Amino acid sequence: MAQLSPISLGSNATVSTCCQRLFQELGASKVTLPGNANYTAVQSSYWSLQEADLSPACIVIPDSAGDVSSVVSLISGIDGCSFAIKGNTHAPAAGFANIQDGITIDMTGLKAVSLNTNRTVASVGGGASWLDVYAYLDPFNVSVAGGRNGLVGVGGLTLGGGISHFAARVGWACDNAVNFELVTAGGSILNANATSNSDLFRALKGGANNFGIVTRFDLAAFTQGELSVSTLAYSTDQINAVFKAFSDIAGAPVFDPYTSLVTGFIFAAASKSWTIGSSAVYTKAVANPPVFRELLAIPSLNKSTKFERLSILANESNTPPLNWLFWTGTYSVSAPLMSQMFDVMNETLYNFNVPEGVTWSIAFEPLPTAITKYGKEKGGNSLGTSPADGNAFIVLISPLWPSSASNEAVAEIARGLGSKINALAQSMGLLHRFEYLNYADSSQDPIASYGAKNVARLRATSGKYDPRGVFQKQVPGGFKL
Repeated sequence: MAQLSPISLGSNATVSTCCQRLFQELGASKVTLPGNANYTAVQSSYWSLQEADLSPACIVIPDSAGDVSSVVSLISGIDGCSFAIKGNTHAPAAGFANIQDGITIDMTGLKAVSLNTNRTVASVGGGASWLDVYAYLDPFNVSVAGGRNGLVGVGGLTLGGGISHFAARVGWACDNAVNFELVTAGGSILNANATSNSDLFRALKGGANNFGIVTRFDLAAFTQGELSVSTLAYSTDQINAVFKAFSDIAGAPVFDPYTSLVTGFIFAAASKSWTIGSSAVYTKAVANPPVFRELLAIPSLNKSTKFERLSILANESNTPPLNWLFWTGTYSVSAPLMSQMFDVMNETLYNFNVPEGVTWSIAFEPLPTAITKYGKEKGGNSLGTSPADGNAFIVLISPLWPSSASNEAVAEIARGLGSKINALAQSMGLLHRFEYLNYADSSQDPIASYGAKNVARLRATSGKYDPRGVFQKQVPGGFKL
């Protein structure tokens, strides 16, 4: 077996030892170093420059649960050997799926998809993208609750909760996991479901990367054909009409379960211009469904409606390498609140720019009780959302900019904007505790937003399955317990 030079791995002797032993265990095809083509390919796959700018000492690319078990068994037995778990890298914060001078485990070698004989459960490798899933399932006329952008990974989205086009029909994506195959901190491979390791099963539904590495997701499947997809663009003089239509849909006493809606704003700092649009998806092939009539009646600059398979709709183009930031909040449905939020956004962003520019993407997404009711109905999750919260909506603030020299300046503005929006909502009695983990900024604490009872349950589960705290201490990225 060829040997790696410790010098080539950097000055951290502990990590050098880890990489050497991983190389001996798995071989050159699965352990790659800086300068190698496989290493470069993994580094170039990150969505955000913040993640791509980190340089792990080595990257491990397992292709089986057995490989993952070997990797975790080895790493967890060496103190000071820190690692990151990489899927399809949609979380932009530095260190969430990569690590400086540690070990990055790239899970994308585990991306197989299969369907059981009665087409009720799809089994999906822990490193698959949602596009992998939809492309496999569409010919069977079935689908699962998964990411709306097919480039997003199955693992990160599901373990963080997961919003899908089907959320109002079946709940959060995590509510539709019927089994997780998981490698624990000790390297054991176990299954967590409603009857086996049920405490871990619940913890994984929103508990992120705190309990182990999921190597397979078994997801409830359902019959699904084409979707009705309407894309609309409006001038800014229609903003209040758009907010009213959004609020009427999101706040309806009986939410149409086939509804999936995102209303978004783009602000280009260079031109000081706003654009407004809505993506209105109905998960039945119904032209002009009644739920969208008010939205579709608003005078628009552009409007299109078509029927599409999910594998086509979700096949979005990747963005060029940019710096990204996510920030999120949750609020009771209110058109006046949305209008005042926009005023705060405009006041905050209008005169701010950085060298090479920054573009702000701001999305409003319904979180009705039609979604949150499924947590309890499907055995419980860790998110702390319930119908008692009432109909709500989630905001995602996401700036994109090319110059890494502007990272701190953009982050300061984004976080300040979020604080202003929260203060406004709180003054109106409309601020919710919940922060959606998959949209949260590194300065936020979404797991705390699940509530004390859920946090206590998560910590107890962590103590049981990871008593040495490997996934709390040796995996520094992501939101910890």
